[in-house]
Amino acid sequence: QLTMSLNSSTLLNEEKSQGPKRTSECLESLELQTPSSFQDNPLQQLQLASQEVLEKAKKSGRSKCPQCSSSRMFYCYTCFVPVETVPTKEIPTVKLPLKIDIIKHPNETDGKSTAVHAKLLAPDDVTIYKYPCIPEYKEKRHEIALVFPGPNSVSVKDIAFHLQKYSKKGVCDKDDDCCREPLLKQAKIEPKEEEENLNECISNNRGEGTRLKKIIFIDSTWNQTNKIITDERLQGLLQIELKTRKTCFWRHQKGKPDTYLSTIEAIYYFLVDYHQEILKENYKGQYDNLLFFFSFMYTLIKNAKCCAGKE
Repeated sequence: QLTMSLNSSTLLNEEKSQGPKRTSECLESLELQTPSSFQDNPLQQLQLASQEVLEKAKKSGRSKCPQCSSSRMFYCYTCFVPVETVPTKEIPTVKLPLKIDIIKHPNETDGKSTAVHAKLLAPDDVTIYKYPCIPEYKEKRHEIALVFPGPNSVSVKDIAFHLQKYSKKGVCDKDDDCCREPLLKQAKIEPKEEEENLNECISNNRGEGTRLKKIIFIDSTWNQTNKIITDERLQGLLQIELKTRKTCFWRHQKGKPDTYLSTIEAIYYFLVDYHQEILKENYKGQYDNLLFFFSFMYTLIKNAKCCAGKE
């Protein structure tokens, strides 16, 4: 189902009940293990850049942020830059097919959010906003979509068709009052009339099926999402739902389905589906490095849990 950062971590403090000393000893004994050490690692098939730089940084411990001088592990989650022991040139850069806006809940803990991974790895294409300071999207609603589950959410493969409703020739002119309302509240239109209008749009906009230019994600725990998703600036946007993927996140929220993904997972899986379903191209790992930090942390935490006898 989708997105929210169900909280990510840059530090290995998952094993508090075992005490910091034991966790530290476990990690030291497993330092040389790699993702391939675990045959059940669902991320091991990713085509990732070398993570040797992260291995070295882990051994040397926390380091300073080059901008704010805060002590961090791997990267600074407030400045969105790698720490001094992680040279920027050794971090992969991912080019995305569209722009991404991430709206972060003000109460979401910075150090637990996976949203920063996207900004670190695709800096030219990702912007993070802290709610309520977000852009106005209404004028661009024909080229923007929001990843969030709901009664009107559509799958990635249906984006091109549904965005036709937001074009000037669609069922709702951008100056009409109905454009300010979510789809559920829009005026009823006879199915035949709607189909004719949509067919006209598709005919007039042939070749523009990939006109989606920006995708929005909400970075928040699920219990915090209501305030953001009901904001009037997000009303009327096409909503996309990811239904078939299962999370690997180590801080998955209790009581939520395993199809509720962390923010970086939702971004990654959306782009893979978009590449295949909308761009109609074979996926060859182009966006795998978005999980560069995520997969490394997943392995560290899984190793620690195995060492502690919890798995």
